[in-house]
Amino acid sequence: MNSLVRTDDFDYDLPSELIAQEPSAERAACRLMVIDRGTGAVAHRRFHELPGQLPAGSLLVLNDTRVFPARLEARKPTGGRVQVTLLRRLEGEEWEVLLQPARRVRPGQRLIFRESVLEAELVGGEGNTRRLRFHSRGDFMQWVWKHGRMPLPPYIEQTGEADERDRRRYQTVYAAAEGSVAAPTAGLHFTRELLDRIEHEFVTLHVGYGTFQPVRAEDVRQHRMQEEHFEVSEKAADRINRHRREGGKLVAVGTTTTRVLETLWSRHGEVRAGRGSTELFVYPGYRFGAVDALITNFHLPRSTLLMLVSAFAGRELILRCYEEAVKKSYRFYSYGDAMLIR
Repeated sequence: MNSLVRTDDFDYDLPSELIAQEPSAERAACRLMVIDRGTGAVAHRRFHELPGQLPAGSLLVLNDTRVFPARLEARKPTGGRVQVTLLRRLEGEEWEVLLQPARRVRPGQRLIFRESVLEAELVGGEGNTRRLRFHSRGDFMQWVWKHGRMPLPPYIEQTGEADERDRRRYQTVYAAAEGSVAAPTAGLHFTRELLDRIEHEFVTLHVGYGTFQPVRAEDVRQHRMQEEHFEVSEKAADRINRHRREGGKLVAVGTTTTRVLETLWSRHGEVRAGRGSTELFVYPGYRFGAVDALITNFHLPRSTLLMLVSAFAGRELILRCYEEAVKKSYRFYSYGDAMLIR
């Protein structure tokens, strides 16, 4: 991993009409590209056919984080509007946030939210993130769930009319642990009925806004991932480790699950229960220790997600599959279609 890894090598052309703006009518009805890493063979299926496409002895591992409606609308006392995206609670009533436009909000500036029952002041931060201290008359998170909007990625046009749909569909059916500002989108295709047909287990990683940040460095190795927090239960760790010891295959559902499993495997040679954080950046040259197969969506050019998938299957194979997906009009990104790499 000492040679130059160029960000430009993870670029590709995508017609804008292939960026999915809304979810498929039925979760498991989306398309599924099945890729064999060993032979390079590619097959085209539907997601509901997944059980018959998995390697023998598979255990799916899914991320059960829950997205909360983190996007809030505020105004300054002078009337100027500011969009606030909650990222994570720091301590007390302070939150790390994104502000748009950030340059017009000064330290000490007061922000007023809907119905004036919630206010905040800027207490610090720089760059892309700021710190706000909130003052609310009532339960803060209850107010957020009532008035906030789902923090859809910037490539999806968000409308007020669609927000109720997005609250339901930009969320996995098994979401449990609140804390993400982005969905683990590989899991959006599962129904409860489909999960009942497959052996599976859950871990938690709360997805931060960094998942949308492009790699701007010319050399991939100069990029730094934002810290994200995870949790693994004793039950999940015991089952995953036992499955591997008995010769079974681990199938990671999504890049977030992959990063949890690989972080723990690289540190301990097994999956250990507990809470932790990871800044693991996986790009070609990385040697996988835990994950045997991967379910994922089609990712943005030059993104850390595309680099992880390329590390798993090989950059040339993945870019060839992306080219084929474009030719066959697959739907891309968060609300798009899926691939199984085995």
